[in-house]
Amino acid sequence: MMIMLRHTLDALRTAAAVCLAALLPLTAGAQEPRLVLDPPAAWIAEPVSSPMRVAQFTLPKAAGDAEDADLTIFYFGGAGGTVEANLERWTGQMLQPDGGRSADVATTSEFTAGDLAVTLLDVPGIYAAEVRPGSGMRYHKPDFRLKAAVVETPAGPYFFKLTGPEQTVETWDEPFVALLASVRFE
Repeated sequence: MMIMLRHTLDALRTAAAVCLAALLPLTAGAQEPRLVLDPPAAWIAEPVSSPMRVAQFTLPKAAGDAEDADLTIFYFGGAGGTVEANLERWTGQMLQPDGGRSADVATTSEFTAGDLAVTLLDVPGIYAAEVRPGSGMRYHKPDFRLKAAVVETPAGPYFFKLTGPEQTVETWDEPFVALLASVRFE
């Protein structure tokens, strides 16, 4: 399955267009550049639940885990902050069981997918992000893992955020990195 993520405001607002894009091949006459990716067939494409999201997937849970993992892809029209600011924000969404700093256990790596720079973050711990931005209510999910990435394109960055139980995220680690390595901007 191939997914094309348009970077126009209309595409951000139209979940159906994103879902249908998985079924449509690239056309030679396309006027808008697109981020193209190839998610694993086992990932379940979901309708986007917010206009800030361009795609979201459910990654089936590993044996023994209580819930599935979620992958959300965001695009903010070329905005969204620096790579470093996003890495810091995502790291702050995780707490450590021993009270230590998540920044001390977080790892980052960088690579290129074609000519696109990709920065990848990996943080284990207790998932404690806000349930909804500005709500003040926070998750408290022990033994979770957050993997996130920034893919820098000529039209601005795309943000990938994968969260879920430790074992489930570990199960999908290689396919997630392969997905990031496969992205193209066409």
